[in-house]
Formats: sequence, C-alpha cells, structure tokens
Amino acid sequence: MVYFIGAGPGDPDLITVKGLKILEQSDVIIYAGSLVNPKLLESAKREAQIYNSAFMSLEEVMAVMEEAHRKGQQVARVHTGDPSIYGAIREQIDILEQKGIKYMVIPGVSSFVASAAVINKEFTLPGISQTVILTRLEGRTGVPEKESLEKLAQHKASMCIFLSVQMIDEVVSRLSTHYPWETPVAVIQKATWEDQKIVLGTLKDIAQKVKQEGIHKTAQILVGDFLGNEYELSKLYDSSFSHEYREAKNER
Repeated sequence: MVYFIGAGPGDPDLITVKGLKILEQSDVIIYAGSLVNPKLLESAKREAQIYNSAFMSLEEVMAVMEEAHRKGQQVARVHTGDPSIYGAIREQIDILEQKGIKYMVIPGVSSFVASAAVINKEFTLPGISQTVILTRLEGRTGVPEKESLEKLAQHKASMCIFLSVQMIDEVVSRLSTHYPWETPVAVIQKATWEDQKIVLGTLKDIAQKVKQEGIHKTAQILVGDFLGNEYELSKLYDSSFSHEYREAKNER
C-alpha cells in the first residue's frame, strides 16, 4: 500500500495521529524535501529507506514505489500541508492505478489554515465574508485566464495566495484593481515553524514590508477584510435565534 500523507504546515505535532502512525510503520518514506520538517523523519523506524523527492523526477519516485510494491513493503509518500492542495499527487495516483497498486490519501493541515491560526483570525466572519479563495500567480505552472487574480479579486472574498510571495509587487498590483488600498494583508512565512515570520499591513504598504523582512519564498499571502475588526456576531450562539438544538429565549 502507498499512503499519501499530509505532513502539516511545519510544526511536527501538526501531522495527524493517523498520518504519524503510518509514517512510523512504513518501510519506505519519500518526503517532499525542505518543505517537510525533518524532525518528522525521526519517527521512522531505523531500517526504513528514506528518499528526498526534491532530487527526484516523477519517474524516479514511481520506480521506488513500484519496487517497494514488488517487495511487499509499505510506502509513505509525505507531502507538505495537505496533499490535495498544490501537491501534484494526481499524476502519481494515476500511475499507481494503471499498475494496480493500492493507495490511500491521508489529509493534513494546510499552510493557509495554519497561517490563519498563528495570527488568530477567522476567514468566514459574518457580514464580511463567507467565501475563501485559494489561488496563486502563474509561474512554471500556468493559471487559467478565467482564474486570474484580477478576476478573483472582483469577489472581495477572503483570499489565500500560495507560491507567489516572490512576486509580491505583481500580486499587489493585480489585487488593487478591485480591493481598496486600505484592505488588510498578512504575509506569513513558514507558519508554525520555529523561525516563522509574520508581516501585517495593507495593500498600500505590504510589498515594502515583505521586502524589508527578506521574505521571498515559503510564505502565504492572506488578503481581505476578515483580517480587520469589523464584523457581525454569529447567529449560531445568538440567544434570540432558534436552531435544531436550542430554542430562542424570549426577551422580557
């Protein structure tokens, strides 16, 4: 069996219990280079074969999986964050299916939710935003025109921008076509790692602040009014609001 495991955003304690158990039991571990905290590898059994996929092609990764399958070994394919977001797991899964090799995906904590956690923010504030957009600027991997940052910015939703901090000037330029300049922005580098950095600002000044901090990779860009302090109270705990588990209290 091949297990695709979400290792979480960085803090080794943020891998799931299930993911850690599989990691501890696996005969072969293929992990995503510097993006996965090496402390997690300390949980591997002594005889486990460990490969850093940063130095491997897709063909080389799949060859290791196939060889392990022939030997009846368990494989942990360890991705950063959650493997379903920019994890490039589909191309691996399709090959495994073609070769009749069983697999399972174990979800993990993504960097976008970890980033919100370290700054104590909630993406879905009542009266502000009930939509979260996950996106990126085009790089070596293109982005469909219908998903351009300018078009997504029209919604003024809570936005999480991956893999783009090295192009912070362009990010700001595109967002400012619809978001006001005073829109709050947070840039979190290596969220939950011991050396994480947090930069807070607005569209007007965030690019300069990010450059001053020397942040040019491994960072999440969060944008939207959810980062501010204006919002409505939730109906979930409103005493005058009834739902399946609670009757509204009559005011006297």
